[in-house]
Amino acid sequence: MPDLSPIPFCKAYLAGDELAYVSQAFSSAAVVGDGPFTARATELVTKLTGGVGSLLTTSCTHALEMTALLLDLEPGDEVIMPSFTFVSTANAYALRGAVPVFVDVRPDTLNLDETQVEAAVTDRTKAIVVVHYAGVAVAMDEILAIAAKHGIAVVEDNAHGLGGTYKGRPLGSLGLMATQSFHGTKNVHCGEGGALVVNDIDLLHRAEIIREKGTNRSAFFRGQVDKYRWVDIGSSYLPADPLAAFLTAQLERFEQIQAPRYAIWERYDEELADWAGSHGIAVPTVPEECVHPAHMYYLLMPDHEHQLGLIAHLRERNITAPFHYVPLHSAPAGERYGRVGPGGCDVTERISGQLVRLPLFSQLTEDEQTRVIDGLLSYPI
Repeated sequence: MPDLSPIPFCKAYLAGDELAYVSQAFSSAAVVGDGPFTARATELVTKLTGGVGSLLTTSCTHALEMTALLLDLEPGDEVIMPSFTFVSTANAYALRGAVPVFVDVRPDTLNLDETQVEAAVTDRTKAIVVVHYAGVAVAMDEILAIAAKHGIAVVEDNAHGLGGTYKGRPLGSLGLMATQSFHGTKNVHCGEGGALVVNDIDLLHRAEIIREKGTNRSAFFRGQVDKYRWVDIGSSYLPADPLAAFLTAQLERFEQIQAPRYAIWERYDEELADWAGSHGIAVPTVPEECVHPAHMYYLLMPDHEHQLGLIAHLRERNITAPFHYVPLHSAPAGERYGRVGPGGCDVTERISGQLVRLPLFSQLTEDEQTRVIDGLLSYPI
């Protein structure tokens, strides 16, 4: 009888020391934020991203909100971003009254189309937010050149990309700021968490204040001021140290977590190539200058009917393979708070109705991988 035990889309990984570290954190006096595990995890995030400095946050969403505060956005300011992204990318700026300007993505990498960005720039544009989809880098040379020409900032939404590189440089080190996700669906996680990476030392000092409710509390605990006061706008974005303890255990075993993910990604890519090519199914494109972190493996089916058909076909075999983002530009809130750039978002609309993501997590066994591959090859296309 065939094995029909469930294969989920993702499964949170335990590297080994998480519970011991969490217990240690709860047993210490430093159970709130900015304890010893926060310091250790921050050090590891900064090293992996190559940033000037980083700050742990309670989510990637909160890290994005901090970038909006650091950019001093005002109502009517504009922020260019892809429509094919998670809602947090737009929400962070809409919350400040800024207007998300949605630009289409490339049909190969599904990243922001660098050839359409400059046409979307106006005198109200304050930033370009790039999303490294599936951890494959956006064409950053072109984006940075446009930003420099117009005097606007670049923010990397690097939720998928920890460990990825562009021309040898870590993702997270390329823009003025970057955000990371440590949600339970990510390669490295603490259930819910994130980080802000900053590549300007002055902004880093201000970010520390914003994260601590607009106070200079961190400077006070370092003995740099005799009392802490409210000095800027801000909010409470600091995670408790037990969350940082869990994350520390993950970050310390980063290579251990990554190795099986790379192997699974490569197996999908090798064993599905002929089948996909013969049926008009696109597989991930990774440009030569990019190294991806094996966060996601997806297929672009020929049309929406086959997207739905494949998802249902795999579900019958107890395999979860979901679609991904619904375009933001045509969502009710997207129409209310944002606008579409001059080039439209035709590619976004098309690929949203084609994309299917395959199970990919460190514990996915070889037998389970075979079940996924066999399930795909048996799809009647």
